[in-house]
Amino acid sequence: MISQKCRYALRAVFELAKRYGGGPVKINEIAEIQAIPPRFLEIILNQLRQAGFVSSRRGAAGGYELVKNPATLTAGEIIRFIEGPIGPVACGTKDSSENCPLYGDCAFIGMWEKAQKAVAAVYDGTTFQDLINEERSKKTHYVECYSI
Repeated sequence: MISQKCRYALRAVFELAKRYGGGPVKINEIAEIQAIPPRFLEIILNQLRQAGFVSSRRGAAGGYELVKNPATLTAGEIIRFIEGPIGPVACGTKDSSENCPLYGDCAFIGMWEKAQKAVAAVYDGTTFQDLINEERSKKTHYVECYSI
């Protein structure tokens, strides 16, 4: 399951992706639009900055900017950075081998690996530009359906 922190990170990156190339965006603006507590957002954005996903500028014209093009940045990259390995369970990782008495002789490992690959394929196959396009498509559809 994706943590609340990770969902906030994804939404923050999404908001910055929508404004890619348009200059820095203030924390309070991102927080308001994406419904993220500002103090928690500040921590997340600092972590994303340290990892090289975003850059920051101080001052009155300052804020945060996405470093990587939204067309090449995937949801999977952000999820792995915040959550660690993608998967339904920790089985199959080096850490789990030390904690699982059935490691190496588990009937479920094949199923877990298939589930992990399927989920990772969705996350890694979804760029932030895809998400922007999806949002635009929904808004356009809504306007077309409800305009008289």
